[in-house]
Amino acid sequence: MAPTLGSVAALAAALAMAATALPATAATFVYVGCTDSNEIHVLQLDPQSGDLTPVEKVTIPGITKTAGSTPMAISPDKKFLFAATRGEPMVAASFRIDPATGKLSHIANGPLDGSMAYIATDRSGRFLLAASYPNNKVTVNPIAPDGTVQPPKQIVPTEPNAHAIQPDAANRFVLATSLGGNLVRQFRFDAATGTLSPNDPPAAQVKAGAGPRHFAFHPTNGRVYLLNELEATVYVFAYDPKTGTLKELQVLSALPEKKPDKIWAADLHLTPDGKFLYASERGTSTIAGFKVDPGEGTLTPIGHTATEQQPRGFAIDANGRYLLAVGQLSDSMTSYAIDPASGKLARLKQYPMGKNPNWVEIVNLP
Repeated sequence: MAPTLGSVAALAAALAMAATALPATAATFVYVGCTDSNEIHVLQLDPQSGDLTPVEKVTIPGITKTAGSTPMAISPDKKFLFAATRGEPMVAASFRIDPATGKLSHIANGPLDGSMAYIATDRSGRFLLAASYPNNKVTVNPIAPDGTVQPPKQIVPTEPNAHAIQPDAANRFVLATSLGGNLVRQFRFDAATGTLSPNDPPAAQVKAGAGPRHFAFHPTNGRVYLLNELEATVYVFAYDPKTGTLKELQVLSALPEKKPDKIWAADLHLTPDGKFLYASERGTSTIAGFKVDPGEGTLTPIGHTATEQQPRGFAIDANGRYLLAVGQLSDSMTSYAIDPASGKLARLKQYPMGKNPNWVEIVNLP
């Protein structure tokens, strides 16, 4: 059921009251990767109203041909933004983030060993981890102190269609999905050298044909949530931080009642407090919401929200108040207020973006 104007106003008022507790100097900036126009749009998020104000549009220099998506990652110290290009040349572009304005200054382009569908830094910010969907591999690139991405130091072949890669909170283990292999690779990670090695067991399997895509570590409950692209299911795994291994606990659907002709699930994110999980599905252009059980970490559906056309990427701000979703075919972004009690989404505003917006990063700077 769509929210009423009164419910949206009440929710906005509640969020505004809560936002007054934020430090006066805090600033939140939003970065949107738009592949077909080869741009990163920078906006500032007002924590009281949820309004977005355009700051600038930055072109990724040196790119002669765009393709696919523009995966991005923020360094742990929030000083750098990295953007991977999948056209020509295939590079990781490094940008310095101005802490006062959120503006980006290009530093350099570093080489990537293939077309990367996903990038992430390790927890120290010294290494860039990347997963290549068409080239069936994951890689590790050192990051210099000035933010420049160096040539890859390790290339690890994987099962078909590596799709996402992330380190755990302790920086001891790394997980990486293989859509074509229907598994999640489990690696040990040497944080001193940036070296991946197979864990025991080396992978956790999912149902054949599910198509593992994006995943998220819960901040406190020891669970990992996995979204499968080809059947739009969400897996809940127990994660053992001592061994870096997964154990399946729950599987449920992220599809609305009316199924699409083509199932095409995309992105997955938790609120920072771990209370709610959201998943986007491109075939229906919807976002599914789930409540996370505070004890077991299992999920209960809370409904679906119609969103931008073909929502490949979205993100949630650091205070868990707003969700921002982009549409690859609508070339725009819609902001939503997150109800802190129910997790339901209330639509706020729509903003024009560049062509094929598909990745969103949000940074809260003191």
